Amino acid sequence: MKTKNRAVCYNCYRPQTSCMCPHITSIETKTKFIILMHPKEFKKTKNGTGHFTNLSLKNCDIHVGIDFSKNETINNIIKDPENACHVLYPSATSINLNDEYIGVEEKTTVIFLIDGTWPCSKSILASNPNIDALKKISFTHTKISQFTFKEQPKEYCLSTIESTLCVLELLNKQHLENIDSKDLQNFLMPFDQMVKYQLAYT
Repeated sequence: MKTKNRAVCYNCYRPQTSCMCPHITSIETKTKFIILMHPKEFKKTKNGTGHFTNLSLKNCDIHVGIDFSKNETINNIIKDPENACHVLYPSATSINLNDEYIGVEEKTTVIFLIDGTWPCSKSILASNPNIDALKKISFTHTKISQFTFKEQPKEYCLSTIESTLCVLELLNKQHLENIDSKDLQNFLMPFDQMVKYQLAYT
């Protein structure tokens, strides 16, 4: 694939000259992840971390759009009695993964991840009562985003892939996952390398 006369990797959507695929290790999870990517985020082929997150999780699907309220695939997942669905979104009523357990016996944990800026994330949630009705989860942390060339709205805000790592670490502590520590350590590798590459050419 080519864009603006530059060859682009079909996998990570970055220019082939800065392809991050060699740094991606896809890990297996019991939890099903579903990324809802805002179209504006989809266009950020150079520094969007939703693509990296999707490629780094084997049990993950990605949907691009704003209104998923009538999306048959997503609604079937939500309605499936064998699934326990949640959406990662901070709110006053969110379940804090640091303190509360979300596992439901004999059900598959499904976590929806909204990939976009805060205004775009709010737009997606407002457009999808089926997603907004799900139990919301969040977490507390002391990390600072390594997205150093992109200004975050608040200092505690993390990119999609950084937030997903926090979730994976907490699911490990809850014994909902049993992910090898080495895999967790390497999870941000494509993101870290991308940041280094961008900074080198800024």
